[in-house]
Amino acid sequence: MSADSPTILATSGGITPGSRTRFEVAPLTDYAIELSGVTGRAPRVCFLATALGDNPAIVAAFYEAAILRGLAPSHLAAFPMPNVPDPLEHLLAQDVVWVFGGSVAGLLAMWRLHGYDEHLRTAWQAGVVLTGVSAGSLCWHLGGTTDSFGPDLRPVTDGLGLVPFSNGVHYDTEEQRRPLYHSLVSDGTLPAGYATDDGVGVLYRGTEFVEAVGERDGKGAYFVERGPDGRAVETDLDVRRL
Repeated sequence: MSADSPTILATSGGITPGSRTRFEVAPLTDYAIELSGVTGRAPRVCFLATALGDNPAIVAAFYEAAILRGLAPSHLAAFPMPNVPDPLEHLLAQDVVWVFGGSVAGLLAMWRLHGYDEHLRTAWQAGVVLTGVSAGSLCWHLGGTTDSFGPDLRPVTDGLGLVPFSNGVHYDTEEQRRPLYHSLVSDGTLPAGYATDDGVGVLYRGTEFVEAVGERDGKGAYFVERGPDGRAVETDLDVRRL
């Protein structure tokens, strides 16, 4: 089973603190699973924690959350080496690929080193739903703002570019995010794109934006573009509450 068109749900959410586990699957990730169209069996979800160096504690926390949710979990590692014989074959066998947050710069470097960038593009084109949080949102776009290099945010401009937009994450909870994103769109460092408050995601079918969806009340999504006067123009988007 696969989505009926290439599908990305890029989020600033999708997880919530667990009552008995480190975290649990939240509505945004549930929606990504729904988009895969799986019925009659456990959805196959592959977890990538490359942005955290494949931290074993995070990988283990994913398996706990996945089992609690009734998923068929797996993960694809890059450290210290790929953990499956054929990463492309493994990704193509999934319903959903879920990419965790951390260093998007490190994630992109490791994916390109191992060919995961092209494998993920192939899986996306085949209908495997791609989703993720933070770095796992930025990575699908042309670029965005990142703390990969330190606490002072910097641009990242070499995303996978599966969709032809930039991306702003954690828009309402990290004070540097909005002004830097505006500045980078204004000066042309980043193209126009979509930004999400924590608890919100943006859905793309193919390379087209479809809708913004949220798992928390009162949270927003925004389209930011360069106006005729060279300044960034931010437009509020409707957010459908999941």
